[in-house]
Amino acid sequence: MDIKKLQKLFKDQPKYRLEQTQKSLFQGLINNWQEAMGLPLNLRKELEEKFPIEISGRTFISKDKNTIKALIDLEDGSAVEAVLMRHKDTRNTVCVSSQVGCPMACSFCATGRMGFKRNLEVWEILEQILFFARYLKKINEKITNVVFMGMGEPFMNYQNVMAAIKILNDKNGFNLGARHISVSTVGVVEGIERFANEELQINLAISLHAPDNKTRSEIMPANRNYPIEKILKAVDEYVKKTNRRVMFEYLMLKGVNDSDEHAKALIKLMKKPLYFVNLIAYNPTGIYNPSPASRIKKFKEILESAGITVTQRREFGQDIEGACGQLATLPR
Repeated sequence: MDIKKLQKLFKDQPKYRLEQTQKSLFQGLINNWQEAMGLPLNLRKELEEKFPIEISGRTFISKDKNTIKALIDLEDGSAVEAVLMRHKDTRNTVCVSSQVGCPMACSFCATGRMGFKRNLEVWEILEQILFFARYLKKINEKITNVVFMGMGEPFMNYQNVMAAIKILNDKNGFNLGARHISVSTVGVVEGIERFANEELQINLAISLHAPDNKTRSEIMPANRNYPIEKILKAVDEYVKKTNRRVMFEYLMLKGVNDSDEHAKALIKLMKKPLYFVNLIAYNPTGIYNPSPASRIKKFKEILESAGITVTQRREFGQDIEGACGQLATLPR
Protein backbone atom coordinates (compact mmCIF):
# COMPACT_ATOMS: atom_id res chain seq x y z
CA MET A 1 0.00 0.00 0.00
CA ASP A 2 2.04 2.89 -1.33
CA ILE A 3 0.50 6.33 -0.64
CA LYS A 4 2.73 8.08 -3.21
CA LYS A 5 1.63 5.56 -5.82
CA LEU A 6 -1.99 6.29 -4.95
CA GLN A 7 -1.49 10.03 -5.32
CA LYS A 8 0.24 9.58 -8.71
CA LEU A 9 -2.70 7.51 -9.88
CA PHE A 10 -4.96 10.52 -9.30
CA LYS A 11 -2.77 13.22 -10.85
CA ASP A 12 -5.16 13.60 -13.82
CA GLN A 13 -8.33 13.25 -11.71
CA PRO A 14 -10.29 16.05 -10.01
CA LYS A 15 -8.96 16.87 -6.52
CA TYR A 16 -12.19 15.78 -4.85
CA ARG A 17 -11.77 12.26 -6.21
CA LEU A 18 -8.49 11.68 -4.34
CA GLU A 19 -10.02 13.14 -1.16
CA GLN A 20 -13.03 10.84 -1.59
CA THR A 21 -10.73 7.84 -2.07
CA GLN A 22 -8.59 8.66 0.97
CA LYS A 23 -11.67 9.08 3.14
CA SER A 24 -12.94 5.67 2.01
CA LEU A 25 -9.60 4.13 2.96
CA PHE A 26 -8.80 5.93 6.23
CA GLN A 27 -12.26 6.78 7.60
CA GLY A 28 -14.59 4.32 5.85
CA LEU A 29 -12.00 1.64 6.70
CA ILE A 30 -12.83 -0.46 3.67
CA ASN A 31 -11.14 -3.87 3.37
CA ASN A 32 -11.09 -3.78 -0.44
CA TRP A 33 -11.94 -1.24 -3.12
CA GLN A 34 -15.20 -2.91 -4.08
CA GLU A 35 -16.57 -1.65 -0.74
CA ALA A 36 -15.94 2.00 -1.79
CA MET A 37 -19.40 2.38 -3.31
CA GLY A 38 -19.02 6.13 -3.80
CA LEU A 39 -16.33 5.58 -6.42
CA PRO A 40 -17.06 4.70 -10.07
CA LEU A 41 -16.85 0.99 -10.87
CA ASN A 42 -14.00 1.42 -13.38
CA LEU A 43 -11.94 3.35 -10.81
CA ARG A 44 -12.56 0.68 -8.19
CA LYS A 45 -11.32 -1.96 -10.58
CA GLU A 46 -8.20 0.05 -11.38
CA LEU A 47 -7.49 0.62 -7.68
CA GLU A 48 -8.00 -3.08 -6.93
CA GLU A 49 -5.43 -3.94 -9.58
CA LYS A 50 -2.82 -1.22 -8.95
CA PHE A 51 -3.29 -0.39 -5.28
CA PRO A 52 -4.34 -3.41 -3.19
CA ILE A 53 -5.17 -2.59 0.42
CA GLU A 54 -5.33 -6.01 2.04
CA ILE A 55 -3.09 -6.29 5.11
CA SER A 56 -1.57 -9.61 6.12
CA GLY A 57 -1.24 -9.99 9.87
CA ARG A 58 -1.77 -12.32 12.81
CA THR A 59 -3.15 -11.30 16.19
CA PHE A 60 -2.29 -12.39 19.73
CA ILE A 61 -4.80 -11.50 22.44
CA SER A 62 -3.94 -11.13 26.14
CA LYS A 63 -5.83 -13.10 28.78
CA ASP A 64 -7.64 -9.98 30.00
CA LYS A 65 -8.60 -9.10 26.37
CA ASN A 66 -7.29 -5.54 26.86
CA THR A 67 -4.20 -5.97 24.67
CA ILE A 68 -4.00 -7.21 21.11
CA LYS A 69 -0.62 -7.59 19.43
CA ALA A 70 -0.38 -7.81 15.64
CA LEU A 71 2.49 -9.35 13.70
CA ILE A 72 2.18 -7.67 10.31
CA ASP A 73 3.85 -9.09 7.22
CA LEU A 74 5.68 -6.66 4.93
CA GLU A 75 6.19 -6.95 1.19
CA ASP A 76 9.90 -7.81 1.41
CA GLY A 77 9.34 -10.75 3.77
CA SER A 78 10.09 -8.73 6.91
CA ALA A 79 7.56 -8.37 9.70
CA VAL A 80 6.77 -5.75 12.31
CA GLU A 81 4.80 -5.77 15.56
CA ALA A 82 2.22 -3.24 16.71
CA VAL A 83 -0.04 -3.26 19.76
CA LEU A 84 -3.59 -2.14 20.52
CA MET A 85 -4.25 -1.21 24.16
CA ARG A 86 -7.89 -0.97 25.18
CA HIS A 87 -8.37 1.24 28.23
CA LYS A 88 -11.30 1.05 30.62
CA ASP A 89 -12.20 4.70 29.92
CA THR A 90 -13.04 3.90 26.24
CA ARG A 91 -9.64 5.00 24.89
CA ASN A 92 -8.06 2.74 22.30
CA THR A 93 -4.33 3.38 21.88
CA VAL A 94 -2.23 1.90 19.10
CA CYS A 95 1.51 1.56 19.74
CA VAL A 96 3.19 1.84 16.34
CA SER A 97 6.61 0.72 15.09
CA SER A 98 8.76 2.94 12.89
CA GLN A 99 11.60 0.55 11.97
CA VAL A 100 12.24 -3.17 11.50
CA GLY A 101 14.52 -3.73 14.46
CA CYS A 102 16.29 -0.79 16.07
CA PRO A 103 19.79 0.75 15.85
CA MET A 104 19.76 2.06 19.44
CA ALA A 105 20.62 -1.33 21.05
CA CYS A 106 19.19 -0.55 24.50
CA SER A 107 20.10 -3.54 26.66
CA PHE A 108 16.67 -3.80 28.33
CA CYS A 109 14.76 -3.92 25.04
CA ALA A 110 13.99 -7.01 22.94
CA THR A 111 13.79 -4.90 19.78
CA GLY A 112 17.25 -3.49 20.46
CA ARG A 113 18.69 -7.00 20.53
CA MET A 114 17.31 -7.67 17.03
CA GLY A 115 19.69 -5.15 15.53
CA PHE A 116 18.61 -2.75 12.82
CA LYS A 117 17.10 -4.05 9.57
CA ARG A 118 15.59 -1.02 7.85
CA ASN A 119 13.28 1.97 8.13
CA LEU A 120 9.57 1.52 7.56
CA GLU A 121 8.01 3.38 4.65
CA VAL A 122 5.09 5.74 5.23
CA TRP A 123 2.49 3.19 4.11
CA GLU A 124 4.05 0.47 6.29
CA ILE A 125 3.55 2.70 9.31
CA LEU A 126 -0.03 3.48 8.29
CA GLU A 127 -0.82 -0.21 7.69
CA GLN A 128 -0.33 -0.90 11.39
CA ILE A 129 -2.93 1.71 12.29
CA LEU A 130 -5.32 0.64 9.55
CA PHE A 131 -5.06 -2.97 10.71
CA PHE A 132 -6.36 -2.07 14.17
CA ALA A 133 -8.84 0.55 12.93
CA ARG A 134 -10.50 -2.17 10.84
CA TYR A 135 -10.35 -4.55 13.81
CA LEU A 136 -12.14 -2.03 16.06
CA LYS A 137 -14.71 -1.12 13.40
CA LYS A 138 -16.16 -4.62 13.74
CA ILE A 139 -17.11 -3.85 17.36
CA ASN A 140 -18.15 -0.22 16.70
CA GLU A 141 -15.08 1.29 18.32
CA LYS A 142 -12.37 3.64 17.06
CA ILE A 143 -8.71 4.38 17.60
CA THR A 144 -8.44 7.38 19.92
CA ASN A 145 -4.65 7.64 20.37
CA VAL A 146 -1.50 6.68 18.49
CA VAL A 147 1.92 6.42 20.15
CA PHE A 148 5.19 5.91 18.28
CA MET A 149 6.69 3.74 21.00
CA GLY A 150 6.95 0.39 19.22
CA MET A 151 9.90 -1.11 17.38
CA GLY A 152 12.58 1.36 16.31
CA GLU A 153 13.67 4.95 16.97
CA PRO A 154 11.14 7.30 15.30
CA PHE A 155 13.60 10.18 14.90
CA MET A 156 15.99 7.95 12.95
CA ASN A 157 13.16 7.63 10.40
CA TYR A 158 12.03 11.21 10.82
CA GLN A 159 10.71 11.98 7.34
CA ASN A 160 8.52 8.90 7.02
CA VAL A 161 7.23 9.16 10.60
CA MET A 162 6.20 12.79 10.12
CA ALA A 163 4.60 12.03 6.75
CA ALA A 164 2.55 9.28 8.41
CA ILE A 165 1.57 11.61 11.27
CA LYS A 166 0.36 14.24 8.79
CA ILE A 167 -1.93 11.66 7.16
CA LEU A 168 -3.12 10.60 10.63
CA ASN A 169 -3.97 14.23 11.41
CA ASP A 170 -5.35 15.20 7.98
CA LYS A 171 -9.10 15.77 7.67
CA ASN A 172 -9.09 13.53 4.58
CA GLY A 173 -6.89 10.97 6.34
CA PHE A 174 -7.60 9.43 9.74
CA ASN A 175 -8.66 12.86 11.06
CA LEU A 176 -7.03 12.17 14.44
CA GLY A 177 -6.25 15.23 16.58
CA ALA A 178 -2.53 16.03 16.91
CA ARG A 179 -2.79 16.04 20.71
CA HIS A 180 -3.77 12.38 20.52
CA ILE A 181 -0.45 11.47 18.87
CA SER A 182 2.80 10.95 20.81
CA VAL A 183 6.36 10.31 19.66
CA SER A 184 8.99 8.79 21.93
CA THR A 185 12.74 9.14 21.34
CA VAL A 186 15.86 7.99 23.18
CA GLY A 187 16.97 11.60 22.80
CA VAL A 188 18.08 12.04 19.19
CA VAL A 189 18.93 15.72 19.53
CA GLU A 190 18.66 16.57 15.83
CA GLY A 191 15.19 15.02 15.78
CA ILE A 192 14.06 16.99 18.84
CA GLU A 193 15.29 20.19 17.21
CA ARG A 194 13.36 19.48 14.00
CA PHE A 195 10.31 18.40 15.97
CA ALA A 196 10.24 21.77 17.75
CA ASN A 197 9.61 23.45 14.39
CA GLU A 198 6.69 21.25 13.35
CA GLU A 199 3.45 23.21 13.42
CA LEU A 200 1.54 20.35 15.00
CA GLN A 201 0.68 19.89 18.67
CA ILE A 202 2.08 16.38 18.89
CA ASN A 203 3.27 15.07 22.26
CA LEU A 204 6.98 14.46 22.85
CA ALA A 205 8.33 11.75 25.15
CA ILE A 206 11.97 11.14 26.09
CA SER A 207 13.17 7.66 27.04
CA LEU A 208 15.45 8.71 29.88
CA HIS A 209 15.66 5.65 32.20
CA ALA A 210 18.60 6.94 34.26
CA PRO A 211 19.51 10.24 35.97
CA ASP A 212 23.27 10.15 35.23
CA ASN A 213 25.37 9.51 32.13
CA LYS A 214 27.31 6.58 33.60
CA THR A 215 24.21 4.50 34.37
CA ARG A 216 22.44 5.59 31.20
CA SER A 217 25.38 4.70 28.95
CA GLU A 218 25.49 1.21 30.49
CA ILE A 219 21.88 0.46 29.57
CA MET A 220 21.51 2.77 26.55
CA PRO A 221 24.55 2.95 24.24
CA ALA A 222 22.98 5.92 22.41
CA ASN A 223 23.78 8.02 25.50
CA ARG A 224 27.40 8.21 24.32
CA ASN A 225 26.25 10.30 21.35
CA TYR A 226 23.29 11.91 23.11
CA PRO A 227 24.23 12.48 26.77
CA ILE A 228 21.66 13.79 29.22
CA GLU A 229 22.84 17.43 29.22
CA LYS A 230 22.57 17.65 25.39
CA ILE A 231 19.10 16.10 25.44
CA LEU A 232 17.84 18.45 28.15
CA LYS A 233 19.21 21.47 26.31
CA ALA A 234 17.30 20.42 23.17
CA VAL A 235 14.15 19.72 25.24
CA ASP A 236 14.38 23.14 26.88
CA GLU A 237 14.51 24.75 23.44
CA TYR A 238 11.54 22.63 22.38
CA VAL A 239 9.54 23.76 25.44
CA LYS A 240 10.51 27.39 24.81
CA LYS A 241 9.26 27.21 21.20
CA THR A 242 6.13 25.13 21.76
CA ASN A 243 5.14 25.71 25.41
CA ARG A 244 4.20 22.02 25.51
CA ARG A 245 4.73 19.49 28.29
CA VAL A 246 7.34 16.77 27.83
CA MET A 247 7.12 13.29 29.30
CA PHE A 248 10.29 11.60 30.55
CA GLU A 249 9.90 7.82 30.55
CA TYR A 250 11.73 5.99 33.33
CA LEU A 251 11.95 2.20 33.29
CA MET A 252 12.35 0.75 36.79
CA LEU A 253 15.21 -1.80 36.82
CA LYS A 254 15.96 -3.56 40.10
CA GLY A 255 19.36 -2.57 41.51
CA VAL A 256 20.24 -0.55 38.41
CA ASN A 257 18.37 2.78 38.49
CA ASP A 258 15.78 2.48 41.27
CA SER A 259 17.55 3.58 44.50
CA ASP A 260 16.67 6.60 46.64
CA GLU A 261 19.88 8.22 45.35
CA HIS A 262 18.73 7.75 41.76
CA ALA A 263 15.40 9.36 42.64
CA LYS A 264 17.15 12.36 44.22
CA ALA A 265 19.41 12.75 41.19
CA LEU A 266 16.37 12.59 38.92
CA ILE A 267 14.69 15.36 40.92
CA LYS A 268 17.54 17.72 40.03
CA LEU A 269 16.95 17.10 36.32
CA MET A 270 13.16 17.28 36.43
CA LYS A 271 12.66 20.50 38.42
CA LYS A 272 11.15 22.33 35.46
CA PRO A 273 7.52 23.47 35.00
CA LEU A 274 6.62 21.50 31.86
CA TYR A 275 8.53 18.30 32.67
CA PHE A 276 6.83 15.22 34.06
CA VAL A 277 8.01 11.67 34.78
CA ASN A 278 6.29 8.47 33.67
CA LEU A 279 7.45 5.46 35.70
CA ILE A 280 7.33 2.14 33.84
CA ALA A 281 7.45 -1.28 35.45
CA TYR A 282 10.06 -3.34 33.59
CA ASN A 283 8.67 -6.15 31.46
CA PRO A 284 11.27 -8.94 31.54
CA THR A 285 13.22 -9.58 28.35
CA GLY A 286 15.77 -11.89 29.92
CA ILE A 287 18.49 -9.58 31.25
CA TYR A 288 17.28 -7.46 34.19
CA ASN A 289 14.79 -7.91 37.00
CA PRO A 290 11.85 -5.55 37.54
CA SER A 291 11.85 -3.30 40.58
CA PRO A 292 9.38 -4.57 43.22
CA ALA A 293 6.09 -2.66 43.48
CA SER A 294 7.13 -1.39 46.93
CA ARG A 295 10.33 0.11 45.49
CA ILE A 296 8.45 1.81 42.63
CA LYS A 297 6.00 3.24 45.19
CA LYS A 298 8.85 4.63 47.34
CA PHE A 299 10.65 6.04 44.26
CA LYS A 300 7.45 7.77 43.18
CA GLU A 301 6.88 9.20 46.66
CA ILE A 302 10.39 10.70 46.75
CA LEU A 303 9.78 12.44 43.42
CA GLU A 304 6.33 13.68 44.42
CA SER A 305 7.57 15.01 47.77
CA ALA A 306 9.94 17.25 45.78
CA GLY A 307 7.08 18.60 43.67
CA ILE A 308 7.79 16.51 40.56
CA THR A 309 4.72 15.49 38.56
CA VAL A 310 4.76 11.70 38.27
CA THR A 311 2.52 9.20 36.51
CA GLN A 312 2.83 5.44 36.44
CA ARG A 313 2.22 3.49 33.24
CA ARG A 314 -0.34 0.74 33.42
CA GLU A 315 0.95 -2.65 32.31
CA PHE A 316 -0.45 -4.07 29.08
CA GLY A 317 0.15 -7.34 27.26
CA GLN A 318 3.06 -8.90 29.13
CA ASP A 319 1.57 -12.39 28.67
CA ILE A 320 1.69 -12.03 24.85
CA GLU A 321 5.10 -10.30 24.80
CA GLY A 322 3.35 -7.13 23.70
CA ALA A 323 4.35 -4.90 26.60
CA CYS A 324 6.81 -2.00 26.60
CA GLY A 325 10.26 -3.23 25.52
CA GLN A 326 9.06 -6.69 24.49
CA LEU A 327 8.35 -6.18 20.79
CA ALA A 328 10.55 -8.21 18.45
CA THR A 329 10.08 -10.46 15.44
CA LEU A 330 12.90 -12.91 16.12
CA PRO A 331 12.20 -16.29 17.79
CA ARG A 332 12.26 -15.97 21.58
